Amino acid sequence: MADKPLDIFFYEIIFSSEDEIESHREVLKQLSRWGLRTNPENKKCKKFEEISDFYESLDSKRNGLYYDIDGIVIKLDDRKLRKKLGTRDRSPRWAFAWKFEPKKEITTLREIIVQVGRTGILTPVALLDPVEVGGVTVSRATLHNEDDVKNKDVRPGDKVRVIRAGDVIPEVAERVEKHKGKRQTPFKMPEKCPVCNTGVAREGAYVVCPAGLSCKAQLKGSLSHFASRDGMNIENLGDRIIEELVERGIIESIADLYHLEVNDFKKLEGFAEKSSQKLYEAIQNSKNPQLSVFLYSLGIRHVGRHIARVLAGKFNSPDEIADASYEELENIEEIGPEIAESIFNFFNNKDNLTMIDELKKSGVKIRKEESAGAKSLDGKTFVLTGELDEFTRSQAEEKIESLGGRTTSSVSDNTDYLVRGKDPGSKLDEARKRGVEILDENKFKKLISRL
Repeated sequence: MADKPLDIFFYEIIFSSEDEIESHREVLKQLSRWGLRTNPENKKCKKFEEISDFYESLDSKRNGLYYDIDGIVIKLDDRKLRKKLGTRDRSPRWAFAWKFEPKKEITTLREIIVQVGRTGILTPVALLDPVEVGGVTVSRATLHNEDDVKNKDVRPGDKVRVIRAGDVIPEVAERVEKHKGKRQTPFKMPEKCPVCNTGVAREGAYVVCPAGLSCKAQLKGSLSHFASRDGMNIENLGDRIIEELVERGIIESIADLYHLEVNDFKKLEGFAEKSSQKLYEAIQNSKNPQLSVFLYSLGIRHVGRHIARVLAGKFNSPDEIADASYEELENIEEIGPEIAESIFNFFNNKDNLTMIDELKKSGVKIRKEESAGAKSLDGKTFVLTGELDEFTRSQAEEKIESLGGRTTSSVSDNTDYLVRGKDPGSKLDEARKRGVEILDENKFKKLISRL
């Protein structure tokens, strides 16, 4: 790695055996005293106008820095007040980001193609002359939907301004007015799905292929979501393998996964006896999911891991959800009208019910959501650190939440347990400092098994 130009700035002290430092300003000074490099582009401000001036100043010179930045982070200086404010699951309440306007470059739009996503939505995508935007070469960019293309009035051959939204996702921002010669005809969404040739339908601002899993694009996307880590967690079943299985006609539905034999995998590129056996076993081992995992894996629009757990806490099976009325669904806490409509429509679609029935016939046995009656971990807060042998991070979080507990990303005075795996991070030291009860994986398993 000696030939790699690696560099680092230090911003925080997570834990120190010395007396606790009271302000962020003092943290930066202490880091410097230890010989650790801090970013010189920082400022302590007393009012918003000072923050705004600093933001404008840094934005004006960001292109002259030797590293990329996409904004500033505004932090509360008083560390005691930070503790009182605490953190959300994924971010602190005492800090937030103020992003810069994304970087923009001009290039030529060569073609507009249409992609079909997992849920059947057709999305226009711009194919561009490659252009470097913020250090990344961009040759494709999203156009969102047909209305977006019309509003921006972009056509093949046009000069367009490209941005990276959040300095990450390429997007066509606008057409550059200057144009020589006659422009091409305006873009129109196709009347038929470009993948399966089924007539499309319109749902609000979107154009949708109604073919469901008989459309190869939707089947591939659904299989990928179904097998994902937070779904059925089928290891080694990646997008490349799914692509080949579908294109070669080896599988035509999600349930077909469970009819595959070891020899079917040997037909795939790069597969031998051992790797074929391993993937076969991974698929077979996924046949007994908990209800919330199964619901998430179905890819119902607006139903992520949390809403899947909410549903699993109210119903015992997919059949019970299918029997529920729209009003029953909407009356569930945390489920609003849009989510209720999506769930109701999914379970009133004949093809979706057939798919669930086929999965059951293929040997998938859905377990009721595990609970401990009165929710034995009610009010308990957990933090996970390090790698566990028998649980993925999401599986451990799911188990805790099914028993009424909650997980957060950082240790605080409100943390009840720290679950440590292999190679734990600094959270372990912080937990020791605060007197938080520390559970290794065996103790964690004993705790949840006896509840």
